[in-house]
Parts: sequence; C-alpha cells; structure tokens
Amino acid sequence: MHIFITKMVFSQEIKEPLWNISPLLFHNNNMDKCISVIIPNYNGGSTIGKCLEAVFSSRYGNFEVVVVDDCSSDNSIEVIKRFPCKLIQLKTHSGASKARNIGAKNSRGDVFFFTDADCLVKEDTLALVNNALGGIIIGGTYTRMPYDGDFFGTFQSIFVNYSETKKQEPDYIATHAMAIDSRLFNKSCGFSEDFLPILEDVEFSHRLRRSGCKLVMNPEMLIQHIFNFSLIKSLRNAFKKSMYWTIYSLKNRDLLADSGTASIELKSNVVSFFLNILLIMLFFYYKNTAFLALIPLIFSINLLLNKGLLKAFYDSKGFPFAFFSIIYYTLLYPTAVGAGAFSGVLKYIWSYKIKKGRT
Repeated sequence: MHIFITKMVFSQEIKEPLWNISPLLFHNNNMDKCISVIIPNYNGGSTIGKCLEAVFSSRYGNFEVVVVDDCSSDNSIEVIKRFPCKLIQLKTHSGASKARNIGAKNSRGDVFFFTDADCLVKEDTLALVNNALGGIIIGGTYTRMPYDGDFFGTFQSIFVNYSETKKQEPDYIATHAMAIDSRLFNKSCGFSEDFLPILEDVEFSHRLRRSGCKLVMNPEMLIQHIFNFSLIKSLRNAFKKSMYWTIYSLKNRDLLADSGTASIELKSNVVSFFLNILLIMLFFYYKNTAFLALIPLIFSINLLLNKGLLKAFYDSKGFPFAFFSIIYYTLLYPTAVGAGAFSGVLKYIWSYKIKKGRT
C-alpha cells in the first residue's frame, strides 16, 4: 500500500477563507481534548468541500482534520487542498475501512471522530465529541432536515434520525458520527478490512461491545447529510443496505433484532406489505372477499407499530409531508427492502454452499 501524505496550511492568497476562522468562535482551555476528525473520501468532489467547510466552522478549538482519499478519479484532491487539513492519498482504491484505519494511524488526537465526506458537522458537534470517554463509544445521527431539502432526502434523514435515536444504548454506532477514545480504537485493531462493502461500523460496534465497551447515543451530536436522492437512488439505497444487512444478520444470527435502521418497525412494514400482496393474490385465485377484508386490519396494525416514525414525519414537516411519506414508506419502499432481503438470503445461501464445497 503506497500512501502519500500532504499537510496543508493556510494560503496567504486566501484573504477570507470559507471556514471563517475567528478566535471568538473558539474556546480553548486545558480541558479540551485534541480531537482528530477522520474523513474517508472516494470521488466526493461534489461534497467534500462543503464537509470541510462545516468542520472548520466548528466552535471547538483543539482539533485536526485528517482526510484519506481512497484513490479518487474526480477533482477531490483539488478541493481538499484548499483546506488546512492533513491529506493522505492512497495509491489504490482500498475501501472505507482501510481509509479510516490509515487515517487513525496518522492522527494525533486523544479522541477520534469519524464522519463521511457527504456529512456536514454542526458548529457544536465537536464540543460534544470532547466528552468521549475510554470504554465508551458515543454516536451521533443525522439532523432531521438534510442539506438538500427534497422529499426523498428528507424522508431518509428523518427515518435515520428516528431509527438511530430510539434507544440511548443503541445496537451499533454509525461512522457518519462516531466518537471513540484513540487508545481504545488502537487497541481494537480498527475496522475490519475483510468484510462486506458496507456495515463495517456495525461489525466494529458489535465486536467492541462484546469486549465490554458501552455504546451511547447522543441525539444532540448532529451532522447534516447531503443525499441528492431521487426516487431511483432512494430505492437503490434501500435495496443495497437491505441486502448486506440480511447477509450480515444471517451470519450474526440476529435477523430479527431491533437494530437501528434495520428496525423492528421496518421489518414489520415489509412483512405487512408482502402479506397484503399475498392476500390479494389469494383473493384472485379463490374469489373469496375474506382475504381482502384482512388487508385493512394488517395495514392498521402496521401503522400502529410504526406510529413513532410516522409521528416523526409529522413533527418534522407537517401533515402533507407525513401523508406522502406514509404512502411511500408503506407501499413502495418495502419493495426495495424486500427485494434486497431476498437477494441477501440467496447470496448467503450461495456463499454457504461454496464454503461447504471447499471443506
């Protein structure tokens, strides 16, 4: 693995930097831990500038920013070099896990704060990260309102915010906002680099929890996400995450766990949708209206189980948005989630057969 490291400093040609550093914004005393903000980037040229601008607008004073570029082919490097961060360039595309691990190895902070290149740290987020303690992993979440305020991005941001903050002790901490003591991270051997393309933060959280670490969710530790979602992108994201969640859950033997965005509510929503499809098919086959009579009952039970999420939609953007969110969540979103889960089962069975054939 070839790595290029560049340390950036303020350019004298920039009279008014975008991040507007001012001593009045910072509070720096002996109690402020040094925080290393670690950001993996792969072809994030359209978002990494906004991400870094947000980090350097923090009111917290004692931090460094380490960006690990995973062999981008766009203009990412050009954008990153405009900011006073440590830039590490990987010569080959190696994945987010390796990028985060390399970023951690090249960081000096007492606390590591992991976020993504399409996430915007709020001004007070790092001050909350400062409270990270040894033996505890603190997680944050998305703001309910995303950077891009379209329907699908807002739907996803509210969905993630609600799902991740239901429990003070969550099942996992996501790397869009993860704070961990640097000594604890170094002892943990970091994120698994021989894993699924996503969900490395879930595996990391589960592994450290089994070793005795405590996971804590702080709903005030917020980042704003840039989605740029269309209908197709939203459904594709649901399919991909559902597929890999299913593979991991089958391996981990916790398919029915209430785990963040892979919540009991979402799983009941998918089951409700496909059960109603089955009832419609039975009606056409047997010509018995009793099958249709069960559909409103199942749909109502599903709404009751998801009342917390539906309330979050309503509280965030009012009745019209909540109405369309319910339609999308109950009648279209389950198709992508269900198809992803089915694909995950097939991939898991296929990999099991291949593994069994080798032994």
